[in-house]
Amino acid sequence: QVELKESGGGLVQAGGSLRLSCSASGRTFNGMGWFRQAPGKEREFVAAFRWTTNTKYYADELKGRFIVSRDNAKDTVYLEMNSLRPEDTAIYFCAAGRPITSTVRRTIGYTSWGQGTQVIVSS
Repeated sequence: QVELKESGGGLVQAGGSLRLSCSASGRTFNGMGWFRQAPGKEREFVAAFRWTTNTKYYADELKGRFIVSRDNAKDTVYLEMNSLRPEDTAIYFCAAGRPITSTVRRTIGYTSWGQGTQVIVSS
C-alpha cells in the first residue's frame, strides 16, 4: 500500500492560483493522478503523470489552467492550478497506482488514495 498525503488546499478568490502537493511513500507505483469531487457530484479526473512513459494527462476542460509535475527526489507530485473559478471548488484527491493508458483517467487505475484537500474558490 502506498501512503499519500495531500497539502496546499485552501480558500482563494476567483482568478487566483493554488499549488497542491502529494507526497508518497510505501510500495512502488508508476503513476499518480489527481481527482476532484464537488458536493453532490461524482469524483472526476483532473490530471495524471505516468513516469514510465513520462506522459502527462489532463482533463480536456482543465488543460491550460492546471499543470501537473513531479519531484523525483521527493516522490512528490504537484498540481498547479491557475485562473481558478468557483466551479473548481471541490475536494482534491491524489492517487497512486499502476495505471495504463485506458485507466489513467479513471479511478480504477489507482490503488491508493489520499484523504483529500479542500479547495474553495470564491467569486
